[in-house]
Amino acid sequence: MKLLLIEDNLAMQASLQRSLQRRGIAVALCGDGRQALDAWAASAPDVVLLDLTLPGLDGLQVLQKARQAGFAAPVIILTARGTVGDRVLGLKTGADDYLPKPFDLDELEARVRALHRRSQSGAATPGSAAGVGTLPAFGGLRADPDSGAVYFEGRALDLAPREAALLRALLERPGRAIAKEQLLERVFPHADEIQPDAVEVVVYRLRKKIAHLGVELVTLRGLGYLLKSLE
Repeated sequence: MKLLLIEDNLAMQASLQRSLQRRGIAVALCGDGRQALDAWAASAPDVVLLDLTLPGLDGLQVLQKARQAGFAAPVIILTARGTVGDRVLGLKTGADDYLPKPFDLDELEARVRALHRRSQSGAATPGSAAGVGTLPAFGGLRADPDSGAVYFEGRALDLAPREAALLRALLERPGRAIAKEQLLERVFPHADEIQPDAVEVVVYRLRKKIAHLGVELVTLRGLGYLLKSLE
């Protein structure tokens, strides 16, 4: 696995690089927000660890520009800012997870590996349309239970790991509402401090991506979310 650490604290750079490389993770370093996109492109990371407080551009600006440029690697934000508003803003900008400083190295490694597994699963493609998994079709959508990828009429959808996790959960109960708290457990399985409202950010992004597929992601106030066919 290749990881890019975007962090301006040299002591933390050295410590994390040494510790993670001992655990079998190759680590590239960048300490400046203005150089972050070039480092991202050059290192082609599987996962990015991104500090919010950087010289040149702050972490949220880096993340926004990266997503606009099509950089899809999952991102874990590392920061001393620990408020719910900061976490939700980071997730809305395109982050996949959030770990406030100080953090435990074992927890960081677990989150990095979990994101990597989910992103690899989401990138998988089937050998044929018939090879797509066993979940019931709904509006042309199917989820592969082995890879975790979601397909529309046999074509893999370009979804971020959390978007794919949310859609898989909804596909298990098409036409039936799933509570926000239940979706939180599926979409943010390792994020104990994430608030249920963070699900709304993922719902917003997923809703835009499936709007043209003839399927609507409906919000039922007080009940949760469900998939509804427009046909």
